[in-house]
Amino acid sequence: MAEAKDARKKRKEPFPGAYYLAGAITIALMLLFLALGASLPPGVAGFLVAFVLGLTVNPKYVPFFLVAGVFSAAMGFLGREPQVAWGGVALALSQLLVGRFVKD
Repeated sequence: MAEAKDARKKRKEPFPGAYYLAGAITIALMLLFLALGASLPPGVAGFLVAFVLGLTVNPKYVPFFLVAGVFSAAMGFLGREPQVAWGGVALALSQLLVGRFVKD
């Protein structure tokens, strides 16, 4: 019964147009990273994009993303793929930061 009442209750925005502003900021950041990733060398672009995206991970999934980062770094360096290798390093570093400073 409580779920039905919550479903009918409309949540208020922090201020009028807040969700539209958040959407516009998100799209602008995506375009910025697209432009940066296309203009930078592969290793730097992989590091930058993976690091920033890694900071958005939910803290309860940090161990899984940390393993994925270490694995992709190892495979990238072994396969001589700088974008994958440095992206894996960045993902692992971002997960260490999220695990250390962000609480569930």
